[in-house]
Amino acid sequence: MECRVLSIQSHVVRGYVGNKSASFPLQVLGFEVDSINSVQFSNHTGYAHWKGQVLTAEELNELYEGIKLNKVNRYDYILTGYSRDTSFLEMVVEIIQELKKANPSLVYVCDPVMGDHGAMYVPEYLLPVYRDKVVPLADILTPNQFEAELLTGRKITTEEDAVEVMDLLHKMGPETVVLTSTDLPSRRGDQFLVALGSQNLVKADGTKTSQKICMDIPKVDAVFVGTGDLFAAMLLAWTHHHPKDLKAACEKTVSVLHHVIKRTMTYANEMAGPGERPSPAQLELRMVQSKADIENPAVVVEATVLQKYSR
Repeated sequence: MECRVLSIQSHVVRGYVGNKSASFPLQVLGFEVDSINSVQFSNHTGYAHWKGQVLTAEELNELYEGIKLNKVNRYDYILTGYSRDTSFLEMVVEIIQELKKANPSLVYVCDPVMGDHGAMYVPEYLLPVYRDKVVPLADILTPNQFEAELLTGRKITTEEDAVEVMDLLHKMGPETVVLTSTDLPSRRGDQFLVALGSQNLVKADGTKTSQKICMDIPKVDAVFVGTGDLFAAMLLAWTHHHPKDLKAACEKTVSVLHHVIKRTMTYANEMAGPGERPSPAQLELRMVQSKADIENPAVVVEATVLQKYSR
């Protein structure tokens, strides 16, 4: 059965971010990907220079109208990432509502990109749009700790806090929530960062169950761009293959990222030379070279089921 994804994200000519980071891995895993590029830039904004265009809400609507007129607007998944414009985000909401009417089993994977480490990198007026309009439509949500705190108004300082915040996010709409990174201390030491996940399921007999998981992910001493977009895309793919097993889906998702980042780091260090810090161009994800790992990731990061919070 063909599986089709509508991905509304940024596009870069050179490198991997947004749709460039999501499309190839999803296609490799057998998904048909229809891309709407919210921006078209020469490269990501971590370089010294960038040029390009931004798609307006009207232009987004025009593209969608074309798809609709041809009656090819049936999707199994929608994937969205970075947006910094209220009218654009509200147009995305309208499109998702319409597509969900056309296909009630459509799954919306939302990465609510707003900021990190206590600082917002989108305008503050986007928060209520995400909280009140976008998140209630989402089926799978992938915030980092800061974004989860913004959406719920709750601070996370302990594992228990994180579980409560995930449950609050469930109440807002999404059945699956993954906190992609947190500042919580890892049981394995300070060279690891902690990610957590929660999935609410309804069994065949109608009873509700919840699986809560925790992962210790090895830290890497470099700034990568496009990894969050890759994470959301891979979580879409692996939850599709493991719809009732968040543990397996997250293990494969995080393992893909680990392999891609490791390969990128090796290449970047070789290109930069001994003692030199790699440039943004050298740190572009080695996506094509990681095709085999994307298709069949060796699981290198195992998730632990948090039994006391699962039911």
